[in-house]
Amino acid sequence: MSITTLGQFIIEKQKDFPFAKGELSRLLRDIGIAAKIISREVNKAGLTQILGDHGSVNVQGEDVKKLDIIGNETFIWALTKGGEVCAMASEENDEIIPLDGVYSKSGKYVVCIDPLDGSSNIDVNVSIGTIFSIYRRISEPGTDVTEKDVLQAGNRLVASGYVVYGTSTMLVYSTGKGVNGFTLDPSIGEFCLSHPDIKTPKTGKIYSTNEGNAGEYSEGLKNYLAWVKETNKEEGRPYSARYIGSMVADFHRNLLKGGVFIYPPTAKAPNGKLRLMFECIPMAFLTEQAGGKATLGNGFRVLDVEPEKLHQRVPIVMGSSEMVDKVEEFMKA
Repeated sequence: MSITTLGQFIIEKQKDFPFAKGELSRLLRDIGIAAKIISREVNKAGLTQILGDHGSVNVQGEDVKKLDIIGNETFIWALTKGGEVCAMASEENDEIIPLDGVYSKSGKYVVCIDPLDGSSNIDVNVSIGTIFSIYRRISEPGTDVTEKDVLQAGNRLVASGYVVYGTSTMLVYSTGKGVNGFTLDPSIGEFCLSHPDIKTPKTGKIYSTNEGNAGEYSEGLKNYLAWVKETNKEEGRPYSARYIGSMVADFHRNLLKGGVFIYPPTAKAPNGKLRLMFECIPMAFLTEQAGGKATLGNGFRVLDVEPEKLHQRVPIVMGSSEMVDKVEEFMKA
């Protein structure tokens, strides 16, 4: 039986990045190590009393879960130890985190991360995940990190990916050369290539949105939701509604099976709810690399949005290209 591990795959693909001289490969392996540690903690959470609230509130105004803290600290440790990253930005922290490892100040990369996406689902044993994105720093290595190093548009991404902690733990990432997925084999402690060159279908029959908020949607989007429920055998309708409330899990399903994920503006969140730097940009990059589309719902690419602040929020429509086009058609109407 032929098995390709994450480490082997990264080394094989290193030739695609002659400028990196191995640093990017080591950085991706550091992320893989952190993901294994978090996977272990997630899988034993119910046995070790690390479920539930930590007792604090993060910058988003959300109750912080104990596993959120573990995930955040694990990535800070792994990226500091590796030395390829000069600074990290986390959804859990107000400000950029300059790393203080021996070689960190000379690191060529910055990482934006949502350590545990969907953490409100932790206590009920629903799939959660990690989302990450990697940029080359703008400031000179050896100098102090600036906000400009982090606030970069998605069209400047070097790589992005996510880890989903579900019935199995799976790491999916792209360096701009397609999308590949790796499943963790606990018996050998390695991520093994299980989903090479992922391509999302051009269309599908799944729509993912929080219909509990539908009363606050635009008339065009309300009309779309009515349209997907109509029976039309020739067009394959009605569609199936699938919404977990864990972006990684919803995205992962739609990426593989074909579907559209919609998080529009609402009266409560007129600028959208999801975070540009920590959720939308990395997932939009993966979507496009797999052949899909990701926009603000008005035709504007998520990857072309110029970030103005670290915890900026935006609306998003992403997934199978033909389904995104149809949503936008209704929203424009």
